[in-house]
Amino acid sequence: MAQHFLLSKQARTLSLAKVIRMSDAEAYEAFKAIRWAENNGEAVCPRCGSVEVYTYAARKIFKCKGCEAQFSVTTATIFASRKMSIRNLLAAIAIFVNGAKGMSALQLSRDLDCQYKTAFVLAHKLREAMGAELKDRKLSGHVEVDGAYFGGYVKPENRKEDRKDRRLKENQTGKRRVVVIVRERGGKSYPEVFRSEDQSVEMIRSRVEAGTTVYADEASSWDALHGSYDTKRVNHSINFKDEDACTNQAESYFSRLRRAEIGTHHLISGRYLVAYAREMAWREDNRRVSNGEQFLMAAGAALGHPVSRQWKGYWQRRAAFTI
Repeated sequence: MAQHFLLSKQARTLSLAKVIRMSDAEAYEAFKAIRWAENNGEAVCPRCGSVEVYTYAARKIFKCKGCEAQFSVTTATIFASRKMSIRNLLAAIAIFVNGAKGMSALQLSRDLDCQYKTAFVLAHKLREAMGAELKDRKLSGHVEVDGAYFGGYVKPENRKEDRKDRRLKENQTGKRRVVVIVRERGGKSYPEVFRSEDQSVEMIRSRVEAGTTVYADEASSWDALHGSYDTKRVNHSINFKDEDACTNQAESYFSRLRRAEIGTHHLISGRYLVAYAREMAWREDNRRVSNGEQFLMAAGAALGHPVSRQWKGYWQRRAAFTI
């Protein structure tokens, strides 16, 4: 019997111990190599793109010969204005990608010996960088569509006679959201968050190219797709698969997201649900990529992403708002 990929040696190409044992100089050179990979690790001005730069001996900053702008290895990236050391940032990325069901901010703060607030924002910055890869994604070929509800926990009453059926809409808190996943078979995924499944039809039409075969279950929300695609349906009350019609790849994604919600984070706010949904799409799409490659992909995405408008100064804005 063939060994599962995740159990094989090929899946383990990242040594967390090696990352942690890096010297500051080694971590700095690794950061440069990842950010400016197209220039063999040599600095490139983030303002004008010039490769002609001065290097300061006293400080780890550069000055462009063209526009005379000063910059560092993290300038104009999602790690701009950082206080954490570069070695700890590399360790954080390594720890984050190794979490098959995600990584909680509390666990990350303990592993890095930093404040919870620092770990919370850092994890969300990585999720933002990962999710940015999905921005202009289009899907085609054979595509599965499905939706599932997440969030909105309702605490049960103590006495049995006081308990209500928490599955009914009237007994919900109003915080539940539906994650709709559009996933190519053997390809990429795109998730989005809505109030209900039927609100996602326009998103599906904008993301799925014409001529695609779409697979969905018997929910009435997907009836509108018949006019746009060759749509095949499967009735899950009878079977999970009807010939080649199934949504197993979509269900696999939901399984990972559900395990992240229940087993790792325990509570996901509807406000940030889309960030977690896109993180799990990234993990599911790259599940057969070695953790070393995942590390380089995540680090490259973070260093190629501009300063976060949402997460830069996040806690300061909240503090100001609450006052």
